[in-house]
Amino acid sequence: MVKLSTLLFLAIMPLSSYCFEPGFQKNRDTLLLYTPHPKPAPRINGPMVYGCRPGNPFLYRIPCQGERPIRFSAEGLPDGLKLDPASGIITGTSPLKGDYNIVIKAKNPKGTSTRKFKIAVGDKLALTPPMGWNHWYAHYNRITDKMIREAADEMISSGMADVGYQYVNIDDCWMNAPKSNDSLRVGPLRDKQENIIPNKHFPDMKNLTDYIHSMGLKAGIYTSPGPLTCGGFAGSYQHEEQDARQFAAWGFDFLKYDWCSYGDIIKNDTSIASYQKPYRQMGNLLKSQDRDIVFNLCQYGMSEVWKWGGEVGGQCWRTSGDLGFELDKIFDVAIKNSKIRQYSKPGEWNDPDYIQIGWIGTANKWGNTELSLMPAAKQYAYMSLWSLLAAPLIYSGDMSKLDEFTLNVLCNPEVIDVNQDQLGESGFVIEKSKECFIMVKNLADGSLAIGLFNRGKEATEVICDWSDLHLSGKQSVRDLWRQKELGIYKNSFTAQVLAQGVVMVKISKP
Repeated sequence: MVKLSTLLFLAIMPLSSYCFEPGFQKNRDTLLLYTPHPKPAPRINGPMVYGCRPGNPFLYRIPCQGERPIRFSAEGLPDGLKLDPASGIITGTSPLKGDYNIVIKAKNPKGTSTRKFKIAVGDKLALTPPMGWNHWYAHYNRITDKMIREAADEMISSGMADVGYQYVNIDDCWMNAPKSNDSLRVGPLRDKQENIIPNKHFPDMKNLTDYIHSMGLKAGIYTSPGPLTCGGFAGSYQHEEQDARQFAAWGFDFLKYDWCSYGDIIKNDTSIASYQKPYRQMGNLLKSQDRDIVFNLCQYGMSEVWKWGGEVGGQCWRTSGDLGFELDKIFDVAIKNSKIRQYSKPGEWNDPDYIQIGWIGTANKWGNTELSLMPAAKQYAYMSLWSLLAAPLIYSGDMSKLDEFTLNVLCNPEVIDVNQDQLGESGFVIEKSKECFIMVKNLADGSLAIGLFNRGKEATEVICDWSDLHLSGKQSVRDLWRQKELGIYKNSFTAQVLAQGVVMVKISKP
């Protein structure tokens, strides 16, 4: 059996060296930077398939690493779409229904990168899991227009957009509330025409989305089917059609629809039809708008939403409660989601909640952001699990405090490729022991992405047997986090896995 010598060195380091305590900031950054720095030559990243609806506005920023300036070109771009060769942003109007196969090229003095890209025009959106940022676990009810703009700026300057992050999503507390500790968030909920009124921290929603769109990014917004949101702000109850039109007119591309006070509307009616009703209504309304709006159902897994979320128009749906209250249970949450993997597929994704690493707030206190105490090795496990599950990759930490380690976890293009794989399968679990398990994801090219996980408090060996994977003979193994070939293995692959950590590999025929 072959072991990873580089991991053996890390395995003997004290666990405190991997913790997110401020005193260990330097050790954290130097010891566990798995992802290599991007090379100066271009590397095109992102999904290989993109879904949109005919006749609607089209916006796509080609994710590409490498030294700028980079010149972009595209072969086979359909009529109605144009590519800015300097920015790599494709804009225009989506063409007629059908599949359009394109070849994208990126070039700078250091080299050239090409990538196949299919634009699938039809009824389905989000053919790969949505990627982006949401403000909730960083800013809660303190969110402002300025913070959203700064997050969009950081998505570009940090390189997150270069590996595929694209949505900049506002969560709760952008509207007026009947009462609040912040007087700038209190006011009439709707105007004389019954249009919802943003609070004074959001003076011009259309100007805000225009700013986000100018970078090639997309904008998301939030509301509730109930009279009030979870934070006590104006909801959409009895104004659903008006709000859907308003969100489209403002230029939003994503809607999170949070159950909140709708429970008071249905009272004791717990039928599936009752749970479905508000989401079916909003799903139909969004489809009728003249822009593509990804619909995120946030009702915490009630009535087995994964079985009907796609039927009512959703592209992704929360499978359980807020993960912010149980970050110590990410392994358990992931395994539970793997058990409903058959309901996850292109255009329909199980959503176990946001990525919460780096600087995040305290969910039960709505506090200011602090450096997470989650062990560093576990943060790689977190990102690996969500990628293998084909879960939406929505980061919810403080974008103004991104550091090298956090970006190292968030921005590995080979790990993200697993999440964005066009086959769209979610991983299944093979239990190896009480503490260790393997998660396996089938990929479109016939290879397998494998995560070897250790939930225990001590580093340990984890063995991946070919017989468990229905493989035989020699297999090539590549370390996805470190982006390097590990060699050819005959019957199995063994890795030393850190406490609370992961080794993530790709297995394919030599």
